[in-house]
Amino acid sequence: MDILYGRNPVLEALRAGRAARKLVVAAGVAPEERLAEILDMARERAIPVEESARRRLDDITHTEHHQGIAGYFHGRQPLALEDMLAAARAPQLIVVLDGIQDPQNLGAITRTADAVGADGIVLPRHRAAGITAAAAKASAGATEHVAVATVTNLVHALEQMQAAGLWVVGLAADGETRYDSFDFTGPVAIVVGAEGEGMRALTRRHCDAVVSLPLAGHVSSLNAAAAAAVLLYEVARQRGFAPR
Repeated sequence: MDILYGRNPVLEALRAGRAARKLVVAAGVAPEERLAEILDMARERAIPVEESARRRLDDITHTEHHQGIAGYFHGRQPLALEDMLAAARAPQLIVVLDGIQDPQNLGAITRTADAVGADGIVLPRHRAAGITAAAAKASAGATEHVAVATVTNLVHALEQMQAAGLWVVGLAADGETRYDSFDFTGPVAIVVGAEGEGMRALTRRHCDAVVSLPLAGHVSSLNAAAAAAVLLYEVARQRGFAPR
């Protein structure tokens, strides 16, 4: 059972058809369009709605940033990388995260992946953030619409994608090719490394190319989510922002 909180995550989970056991709404919460839609969908699907004190919602969600709503949802079925690749649309676009540990960054990257129509996100099972309620909140609910495959061996996953015809392109501050000089019109898997450390050396060795973003300021790198957004929108630009 997943406890999701925040109006966008709860609304998008309902829109995506996730089964819910119940919703909890803070007593006296101000009416608003998204909340009204949530409650309408709950009535249509006979999902119980419980009114509770805001302090109890704080305890349930372990945060004060729940916007007066939380939902108990059945967990999503795990997705195999093979199934993600089989469902991907040509030219494929998959986002691979090598050790992103901040759920805020994971949520922001997922939101961008959804915006550009990526086919999915691949996460390592260990030493990395997963799709938690905090990541769902940071993604504004985009985690409900982006396919996610969690893998035990990231290098093996990269080899699977290469065998399926995808070019694996890493992003690093010292990448050999400027990001807007690479041809992203073919099937690609974009690899974004961890905050601070970047891609692991073994991951980098399994990339077909490594690109970089030009930096004209005083800091040596961008936030992982910001860098991923720039690169993913370059992919979308080269593909003519074609609907996916």
